[in-house]
Order: sequence, then C-alpha cells, then structure tokens
Amino acid sequence: MNKVEQMASSPLKMKLFMMKQLPMAFIAGLKIVKMDKEGASVSVPFKFLNKNPFRSVYFAVLSMAAELSSGIIALSALNDQKVPVSMLVLKMRAEFLKKAKSKIIFTCNDGEKIRKTVKESIETGEGQTVEVHTAGFDTSGDKVAEFVFEWTFKPKKAG
Repeated sequence: MNKVEQMASSPLKMKLFMMKQLPMAFIAGLKIVKMDKEGASVSVPFKFLNKNPFRSVYFAVLSMAAELSSGIIALSALNDQKVPVSMLVLKMRAEFLKKAKSKIIFTCNDGEKIRKTVKESIETGEGQTVEVHTAGFDTSGDKVAEFVFEWTFKPKKAG
C-alpha cells in the first residue's frame, strides 16, 4: 500500500488532504469509500450546499466526485513512480440519467488502464492519454450519471 492509498484509507488524513489541496471537495463532503489498485469509489452527500434549485445534487458537484474517483487512482499510480509525472484532465464527457436526490457513489474500475498509461509515458518520455469511465449510483442502486475522463500523463523534464 503506497502513501496515497494509506491516505485514502484514513478519513482524517483524507480530510486534511482535501482541506489543503481540494478545498471544494472538502466543503462538498466528498469521501473515499473504497480504494485499491483496480479502482476507487467516492461518495457525495445530498446536502444543502450541494443542491441546485431543482432539489437535486448540482451537476458540478457530481462532476467533482466523478473526477476524484479516477483522479485518486492516478495520484496513487504516480506515487509508485520514481520519475515525477504531471497529470491533467484533457477532456470530460457526462451523461446525467436521473435526478440525484440522495447520496451518490461514483466508482471507477480503470486502475490497470491508468497504471499502464503512466508506465508508458515514463518509458517513452512522451505524454500519453487514457480514457477512463466512472458511474454514479444513488442509494436505491439506480445509475444517475456516467462520466468519461481523458487523463493525460507526461514525465516532467529535469532541470
């Protein structure tokens, strides 16, 4: 278990990380529900600060939780490397299937794809992209949203 996985498994450490690095995620109440080499799940609560005028979770809050479900995997993959690598979301597509009116859990199971792409970027010294999928489900088990993120990874130049 690397440092990112240890942090993700500790609610206190994750809150401190979010307060410092992802303050909007902290304010929204995002939580890492599960994390391992294969994937991660992130929950977002249905609460006053996250709601829109239509009494559902605001799409930007859903997007933030969806992005974190793949982003935490990417951070873990980078933590395993001896070479510093930059990461950035290049593209995002979303489909909203149902009103989000309860806690939503987003799960991304593309850890292997992310790790392979990071390794390839280091081996080639060039930027590489990977498309990952995440889906959000409400407390009834209904899918409320699907996201596709295109992440780009590129080794940082020395100097």
